Amino acid sequence: MEIPVPYQSLAKQYVPVGGRLHTAFLLVILAVWAFVGRIAVGRMQPAAYPPRMRLYVLTMLAEWLVFTYVVVGVRRHGNSALVVLGTRWNSFREVLRDIGIAAAFWLAAVGVLQVVARFLFAHTQRPNQEFLLPHAAVELAVWIALSISAGICEETIFRGYLQRQLIVFTKSVPSGILLTAAVFGAGHAYQGSRMTVVIAVYGLMFGLLAHRRGSVRPGMIAHAWQDSLSGLVGFLKLR
Repeated sequence: MEIPVPYQSLAKQYVPVGGRLHTAFLLVILAVWAFVGRIAVGRMQPAAYPPRMRLYVLTMLAEWLVFTYVVVGVRRHGNSALVVLGTRWNSFREVLRDIGIAAAFWLAAVGVLQVVARFLFAHTQRPNQEFLLPHAAVELAVWIALSISAGICEETIFRGYLQRQLIVFTKSVPSGILLTAAVFGAGHAYQGSRMTVVIAVYGLMFGLLAHRRGSVRPGMIAHAWQDSLSGLVGFLKLR
């Protein structure tokens, strides 16, 4: 009978894909990003005409800049960007497989997050953030572009790079996944402390998916789909 490899032993399979200083500076960037985002959202909430388009575009730009920082750091460390993105698709069958995995993951995640949110009474604390949702067709189009960017960039940054690095630094798969999920949740602190926990659980699920699959592609698909759907549903409700 095959004996499962302990998670601690699995950590030995990971090697650094970037330098320690590069990773430390990334954490500083993410902290500043979260702080600035919280201030920006707080200032937008009471505005009669919040600058949604400007927020969408600036957020998209920030995500791609951090994505570039990660990829450049990985390459300067002597690695290919594929180590944080996963291997390329070699056939249409592989594309369909990842889409199927993403769909199954998304359905499971929706159920788990509903339970966690209700357990924490997160819906009672979450501030009214309808002002962030797209109110016009052009805003919806930019929102979807932002959602796709978030799927690609955030999964690369958090699960493709940071999770791998933290697993190496802590010499523990569970610790690396948990710490990355905590950082991911903290980046959404503007939604309230309880929703931060819910989003951290979401990040934990993404981390487990990436570790199990050995690729961030299904996570990218599920992430982009979830964000796009939330904007579309919000847009339709506001019509």
